[in-house]
Amino acid sequence: MVKQLNYRSMQEVFRRFQAANAHPTGELDHVNAYTLLVAVALSAQATDVGVNRATRALFTLADTPEKMLALGETRLTEHIKTIGLFRQKAKNVIRLSQILVDDYDGQVPSSRAALQSLPGVGRKTANVVLNMWFGHPAQPVDTHIFRLGNRSGICPGKDVVAVERAIEDNVPVEYQLHAHHWLILHGRYICTARKPRCGDCLIRDICQYEEKTQ
Repeated sequence: MVKQLNYRSMQEVFRRFQAANAHPTGELDHVNAYTLLVAVALSAQATDVGVNRATRALFTLADTPEKMLALGETRLTEHIKTIGLFRQKAKNVIRLSQILVDDYDGQVPSSRAALQSLPGVGRKTANVVLNMWFGHPAQPVDTHIFRLGNRSGICPGKDVVAVERAIEDNVPVEYQLHAHHWLILHGRYICTARKPRCGDCLIRDICQYEEKTQ
């Protein structure tokens, strides 16, 4: 495992990310906290493009837990059948919608523990909602961030929780809110799995990855 970059290098990494994209955003379409929660839950083992394609029509019909329950599991399943694990995801969305109605007055809670208690909502999903909707400096870690963090030395760790902690402990506070977006986008489009685009990388000179491509 590569070593964690020092503080000065971390400052320069995120200064460059911010200079290139001052206001990064997630790529899942949503209109409110509930549709964001559903979209992120549906995105497990699926692409954002595929989820957006499936939810475009769905969210015009069901953008609240009450409307989702009225739509029902069968019709929901039809909308998301192009997404991986769609049957289990449909069950989870209906169940979490019922819990939101019964226990939270139809509102999405703003605590990680409450979010993670919902069916189909793990730590990453909870952190995405906390960050993107509630403005908390939470750090969801996906495969892109895990790969990038361990290649570059930005946030190395043996598992996603360790990488999350490395971000929280080492990214300068002024960059914490948008850190995961910068990292996801860089991992998705530049520091790709099979052939990273090192020639187009903003942080090539700082990155510790030894097998850089031209």
